[in-house]
Amino acid sequence: MNKIIKDELDLLSKPGDTIYETLEYLQMSQAELALRMGKTPSKINDLITGKEPITINTAMQLEKVLGISTQFWLNRESIYREKLARLEQEEFLEECIGWLKNQPVAELRKLGHLKADKISTAMVDECLQFYGVSNPTQWETIYVSQYATTSFRKNDNYTQKLSSMAAWLRIGEIEIRKYNLKAYDKELFKVNLTNIRRLVKDHPEDFAEELQRLCMEAGVGLIYSASISKAPISGAVRWIGNNPVIQLTDRYKLNDLFWFAFFHEAGHVLLHGKKNIFIENFTDYKADVNKEKEADEFANKWLLPVDVTKEFTNGIDENEIKKVARKYSTHPAIVLGRLQYLKIVPYSFAITLKAKIDLSRLINKM
Repeated sequence: MNKIIKDELDLLSKPGDTIYETLEYLQMSQAELALRMGKTPSKINDLITGKEPITINTAMQLEKVLGISTQFWLNRESIYREKLARLEQEEFLEECIGWLKNQPVAELRKLGHLKADKISTAMVDECLQFYGVSNPTQWETIYVSQYATTSFRKNDNYTQKLSSMAAWLRIGEIEIRKYNLKAYDKELFKVNLTNIRRLVKDHPEDFAEELQRLCMEAGVGLIYSASISKAPISGAVRWIGNNPVIQLTDRYKLNDLFWFAFFHEAGHVLLHGKKNIFIENFTDYKADVNKEKEADEFANKWLLPVDVTKEFTNGIDENEIKKVARKYSTHPAIVLGRLQYLKIVPYSFAITLKAKIDLSRLINKM
């Protein structure tokens, strides 16, 4: 225990100290007080040592026997218990400081979720409030254990990854509260995916805002979050309340990767149940391989036909890619991305056909 906390606890004056002092002044023994109050001597001793709190009934009895008002005793008890609780809380937070070692505190501070500038009990308190939990054990239960592939305490590096993932997921929970989502409408979401596909083709400057609007119109939450270094996640899907929530990072800076990530998550929303949680591109998460494959197939079908390679009978160059993109009403980057994924062309090929993605303006607003 911290010496300062120990000293403060030792110096903290209990209401029982006042009872004891009053008994000395009145020259009354604890046994006589017990008799006059109708309590056992052991109960009186518990009151004096602070083991037993002063209740309203006890305060009223003390008023009658010792001549000091009920309100005085209740105030004395309330102030003592509050100070005791705060000191015990400070002691508890001090014991939790080691928990911060694996938390991404520097990034959480940069993103504005923590204010404390150094490892301290104040930072522990802020971090627990950030996660909305009372202690590290509950944090592990809610944000880590259900995702871990092996023992949680495998090693510090593994723990840091899971802690970063937990922080990223929590940011999504906090951000989605800022929106008053409509009831989820599965059929409307399907319709809006067609409109979203037009965004893929045209890639307007405000595509990210419009994508968010079309999703939320159908009761699907869409959140953009900054990527956290030790949690290289591209996106996630889960249900919060009665709404599916898609959370995407700014990890991918090119439009073909961004749109594949979005349609992959949309596939999870439409194909899989409410109880499932999907976290993409995080190797330490126990993913459902079959459902991930289904979401990949969903994204591929929405973005381009599976057999699109048959279109390239005259060879592959930028003009041919643009021609195929026009035929399927999509962006050339989507066609190029498919060819690269199939290893038909290298990733360095025709890179200028891809559009850059910058979500910082939206992330910084949150």
